[in-house]
Amino acid sequence: MEHGTRTRIYPLAMTAVMAAMMGVVAPFSVAIGPVPLSFCTLAIYLSACLLGWRRATLATLAYILLGAVGMPVFSGFSAGLGVLAGSTGGYVVGYLPLAALSGLAAARFPRSRPLQLLGMAGATAVLYALGTAWYCLQSGVALGPALAACVLPFLPGDLLKMLAATAVGPVLRDRLARAGIDPEG
Repeated sequence: MEHGTRTRIYPLAMTAVMAAMMGVVAPFSVAIGPVPLSFCTLAIYLSACLLGWRRATLATLAYILLGAVGMPVFSGFSAGLGVLAGSTGGYVVGYLPLAALSGLAAARFPRSRPLQLLGMAGATAVLYALGTAWYCLQSGVALGPALAACVLPFLPGDLLKMLAATAVGPVLRDRLARAGIDPEG
């Protein structure tokens, strides 16, 4: 395979692999209230570290589109536009800014894990804001109870996922770079 073809194929393959990873981990979730606990955010944080904001956002969009057309890749092996239009759909749609903003932080601060972590935390705040606003509008629940049910239980786990992604993601990205693979292409 000539080098030019290889450099075009690897980024596409990495994007597809990360979308597939989201689709594999997200269905296995734990219901802890109206919003299920899922490892999809961990997959998105890793995707952002490995692929950069553009490809991480594309991988996330591919994952969402797969679920929208009926592949059971959402939490609890659910699928369809009804999930996206439902009370927790804002959290799924919020994965797009989560990927983009986390990827921007990873690209902007490639050698600073604390700043990458801070960027992921800010991106997660955007995810929470979008998802919670959507939840409130769809379910008629006031903001205080929505935050108590849909955000507070997730803070410790999401922090652990961000710490794991900032610990592992840059190492994997460096190894890919040493292997001559630039996932951002």
